[in-house]
Amino acid sequence: MESATGRRPQGRRRDDLPAAGRRLLETYAVLAEDGEHLLGGVLKGTAPQQWSHYPDDDAIDSESGFQWFYHSHSPEDRPGAVEHGHIHLFARRQLWAYRLRSKAEREFAALTGHTRTRARTRHLLCIGLDAKGVPTSLFTVNSWVTGDLMLSADGTERLLANLSLATGHPPIDTVIESVVALCRDEIHELLAARDAALCRHPPQAVLDDRSLEVLSEIPIDLDRKLPQNQLT
Repeated sequence: MESATGRRPQGRRRDDLPAAGRRLLETYAVLAEDGEHLLGGVLKGTAPQQWSHYPDDDAIDSESGFQWFYHSHSPEDRPGAVEHGHIHLFARRQLWAYRLRSKAEREFAALTGHTRTRARTRHLLCIGLDAKGVPTSLFTVNSWVTGDLMLSADGTERLLANLSLATGHPPIDTVIESVVALCRDEIHELLAARDAALCRHPPQAVLDDRSLEVLSEIPIDLDRKLPQNQLT
């Protein structure tokens, strides 16, 4: 599914991908050298508690307008899931308020019938992590899960194409940025599948339908994204 303009949103160029791969590898190399886990800074030496937010009040970059938090569910909540937990990534109001009158957002509002006009954030996507802190999947969730709203696929891709994070948690910020840069094709497919799932239900109730939690999900293999000379 293409954007409303028929083109994918512009942002980081394809020739930026080697840099994203290098930053990703360097981050994990430093963590390994220091004997640290990716989530060590937010967990502060404690075992993660299911459903708790890490950090407590989310990791917020007020300047760029992005924020995230990590949490995990009980195995019963997501049967069959192999992740340790996941990162929820959001855009704050300054990034999208002016976009709401665009054709893409008006069409998406009609698709979802959303009414939460006071929502301060828009949920972009989730990044699933394994027990080692390595991203293994991307997925989207319904709005009742996060209590805010979503943006159109076009709007979401445009924001993600220029993702920049400085929340005070550099390793996690870098991993999120790198995954988004390396997985642009998967994100495009993910959002198309999200919208297809939404289209199958009446807009008046779709965002509050408790039977619809995960709208779309795609496994990712970051090793396959990296040039072989970066793995040696």
